[in-house]
Amino acid sequence: MKYLALVALLLASMTPVARAAADVVPLPADKQGFGTARSAASPVWFTLGHQGLSEIFFPDLSTPATRETRLLVDGKPGKAHTEPADDRSLTFRQRLRGDGWRAEITYVTDPQRPAVLADVAFSSDRPARLSIEHVPMKAGSSVRSTLPTGPVRQARGTFTVSFGPGQDRGFREVAREYAQGWHTYLDGLKRPKSADRRLYDMSVMVLAATEDKTNPGASIASPSFPWAFGFDRQLAPELGPYALVWPRDLYHVSTAMIAAGDRGFAQRALDFMLQKQQQPDGHLPQNTRVDGTPVWTKVQLDQTAAPLLLAWHLDRTDKSTVDSLRRSADYLLSYPNSPFSEQERWENQDGYSPATIASAIAGLVCFADLLQRNGENAEKYLTAADEWQRKVESWTATSTGPYEPKPYYLRVTKDGQPDNGTKYNLGDNNPTDIDQRAVVDPSFLELTRLGVKRADDPVVRNTVRVVDQQLKEQGYWHRFTQDGYGETADGRPWNINWPTPTRTYGRLWPLLTGERGEYELLLGQKAGAAKRLNEIAKTANSGRMLPEQVWDGRGTTSATPLAWTHAQYVRLAWSLDRGTPVERPSVVVQRYLS
Repeated sequence: MKYLALVALLLASMTPVARAAADVVPLPADKQGFGTARSAASPVWFTLGHQGLSEIFFPDLSTPATRETRLLVDGKPGKAHTEPADDRSLTFRQRLRGDGWRAEITYVTDPQRPAVLADVAFSSDRPARLSIEHVPMKAGSSVRSTLPTGPVRQARGTFTVSFGPGQDRGFREVAREYAQGWHTYLDGLKRPKSADRRLYDMSVMVLAATEDKTNPGASIASPSFPWAFGFDRQLAPELGPYALVWPRDLYHVSTAMIAAGDRGFAQRALDFMLQKQQQPDGHLPQNTRVDGTPVWTKVQLDQTAAPLLLAWHLDRTDKSTVDSLRRSADYLLSYPNSPFSEQERWENQDGYSPATIASAIAGLVCFADLLQRNGENAEKYLTAADEWQRKVESWTATSTGPYEPKPYYLRVTKDGQPDNGTKYNLGDNNPTDIDQRAVVDPSFLELTRLGVKRADDPVVRNTVRVVDQQLKEQGYWHRFTQDGYGETADGRPWNINWPTPTRTYGRLWPLLTGERGEYELLLGQKAGAAKRLNEIAKTANSGRMLPEQVWDGRGTTSATPLAWTHAQYVRLAWSLDRGTPVERPSVVVQRYLS
């Protein structure tokens, strides 16, 4: 996406600030706040960065319309500290400080029109001139302000970023209506005893806010553009992939929302998967825009299994749904060398993945149950699931690898021969190939979470020990051995188009901490699972946004908020209350573990 020339549309009394769009420094992806009104009449979403408003999305969540809008004092921005202004709505306050001046800005959107409002209270030790800098990414936005002409020592006013015609309303009226929409939403839901109340409510609201308003059920991964996705147009010609809908993320968010009491969200998500994302052959693409248009098109079998699992949780047995699910189930059976997958859940390797195979097995068993409820024969799906359940260990657990104890599950095998020293390149700036037996991944716990293997299975226990030895740090886990998806050692952004090879380092993923908590619940270790919930909570920033990755206990400049992380927090909280993972399909447990 080419940035448009900078325009600053202000009242005549304001001082416009201009800088060329080409000079715009890419904004960090660690958003400090994220908000939108509950009403569909306001298809606009704001994000907050470290100096003010960062990307604003309009008219949908796959379309960043503006890059940055911030208060300048004598031509310079301040440094902002962000916090929720209301524990029960997506209203945020930023406290900005600069050279001898202070400002407090509160942000909401107008529930009746696509407009972001910012209420400003300013004070300074000296006379200072105020202006608003606005950097659009597409035409159609305008900025209006009631802030006074400088120089001033104190000022109070509002600036509004709006899209299209409409009358500006007073900030207090808008903010009251905006907050009430979120209060009403939360009042209709449940809250678990195990969670931090404020972070739990924020997580549920963030998840609800990631759903597009024009395309119901389309929930994006994150309203952010981390690292090279924010500036490398060779890598991302139009926009980064996080503002897209991934069936896997959508599934995790939906199961969290079912636990929270918002089944309507999950119903809409399933409809979106089957009506907008599913391809004629039955598979779901790697990701899509919020209108269902495929963007990345690699095949990931766990994403094709996602609607089979979600439909079971929703008891969807109507003919239209079942017919669509049948196409996905048949695709799982017919895919070449299935359950071999073109990509596993970390997106950049093909092969036999225990996590992917677990999803496919559970999806087939769940679909078979729906068929049997309708009086249909499901034998071919159960036969395949049973065969894969018997073979998953022989495909993916090594007895000759370099770690102890053996055997243990691998991240992936290229050939279904885990005792072979087959080498492959991990990608993400890893300079050399690596023996597949040396690469482990916590994702194998999908086997236990989905009821395919027992939590106390010897190979599972071995792998837990190996994974902890190789990947655990500071109470969190890396995705896999030598993960390169993250910043350089000196903090520069991840990219795959460096002019020379540059090593990058994937950090620690809080959502994996939640998955470990679900596993510990299966072992009866409730105290350990509760600790995991608290460890996720510690990674929240001051705006209560949960990140994709952390280092030294703090979020990196990775995608923040990541919907999957917030979903994992919600789901683990409810699992703690119930004493078992809430998303574990009982029909799978009954088939393989009873």
